[in-house]
Amino acid sequence: MSTHQPGTLAVHAGHEPDAATGAVAPPIHLATTFRHGPAGERVAGYEYQREGNPTNDRLREALKALEGGEEAMTFASGMAAMSTLLESLPTGARVLFPDDCYTGLRMLFAEFLPERGIVPIEVDMADLDAVRAACAQPLAMLWIETPSNPLLKVCDIAALAALGHAAGAVVVADNTFATPLLQRPLALGADIVMHSTTKYFGGHSDVLGGALVFARNDALAQRVAHRLHVTGCVMAPFSAWLTLRGCRSLGARMAMHCANARAVATFLSTHPRVARVNWPGLPSHPGHAIAARQMRDFGAMLSIQLHGGRDAALAVAGRLRVFTNATSLGGCESLVEHRASVEGAHPRSPQDLLRISVGLEDAGDLVADLAQALG
Repeated sequence: MSTHQPGTLAVHAGHEPDAATGAVAPPIHLATTFRHGPAGERVAGYEYQREGNPTNDRLREALKALEGGEEAMTFASGMAAMSTLLESLPTGARVLFPDDCYTGLRMLFAEFLPERGIVPIEVDMADLDAVRAACAQPLAMLWIETPSNPLLKVCDIAALAALGHAAGAVVVADNTFATPLLQRPLALGADIVMHSTTKYFGGHSDVLGGALVFARNDALAQRVAHRLHVTGCVMAPFSAWLTLRGCRSLGARMAMHCANARAVATFLSTHPRVARVNWPGLPSHPGHAIAARQMRDFGAMLSIQLHGGRDAALAVAGRLRVFTNATSLGGCESLVEHRASVEGAHPRSPQDLLRISVGLEDAGDLVADLAQALG
């Protein structure tokens, strides 16, 4: 199965017919505990849901196949996946992270990880000279987010992996925006891929989850697995089942997401009220050439910056009717969000920026909605 294309893997990996009944749709196992022998012998390989269960194992197999890794773990949320991995680092570890990244990751580095003696270093990952300078001292981890949230910056995964490895770092790539249908960081040299499976894997805005996929089942992977087991931030079986169900349509959804995003970005790129469109599929995007090299398509996330600043951005968001003002991304419905307004007391996103998650509606309706909102 691993030799098939990602679209085929998404449909079939982890979806083998049930051995007991022949059911084509995978069963869901909600049991919290499993029968074992008098001395704790695991009769069927399971003991307690926090340690593992058959539904999560199916999803783990699918994630490994899709990303091309040796080991995968599922978590209660994307933040749980990030936290568990980062908290597995030793005291004094230096971690390089992007200047444009998900707010939750930035908050971990600002508020929590320094308490454990972990040293975060912020750098523009699109500037290889800046990364090279930061790698002059030994690193424990180099964290990549491409395309980034919310500026859609693109960085060269292979080049960054080489720099990180030379500095002794484990290289992690957040692949949430792209999914393995568009980009496979492990094949480009990364050691670990992180996903908020809440987004495109779930695909319907109704299931929370996160995942880590490891290129190798090495000592770090085993350390993270042990921490996951002990701290208990596991994905519930029903969430795993919904996410696995989302995998089956991932290829079709990503194709339509990307096609719709192209139509939306093309329209916005020529609108006089729009100062900037951040979408790597546009030839004018600074990272377009890199994205074209390492991605199969350019994704369905974009952001726009408006002439008129914050007031103009809020006015446009308030006039949209097909797009829903809501956080998150990757669902069937198109969403818009003024990121600076939801980033807390110290926002980093530009005040003139709206982040857009392009959904599965008719592209013409999406463009028409934007046209009337922009005026």
